Amino acid sequence: MTIKLKFFAILHDLAGVRESALELPEGATVAIAADAIARQFPTITKHLPRIAFAVNQEYRSKETVLREGDEIALIPPVSGG
Repeated sequence: MTIKLKFFAILHDLAGVRESALELPEGATVAIAADAIARQFPTITKHLPRIAFAVNQEYRSKETVLREGDEIALIPPVSGG
């Protein structure tokens, strides 16, 4: 199945793209997608433990099962003062 990826903030800079597609097996979870993202975009690997994942514009856990055409947004932690 194909899912769409959206990279925000520093992740966009590190990945070098704002959007991409990812091929995953049927029944894949967000955790499986995260592993595949790390392989496809190794420059963001060290940030993955702190990233929030939104599936179809709703924050989801890594156990969430994905479906064909889903969109995953990778959102880094926000800091500031």
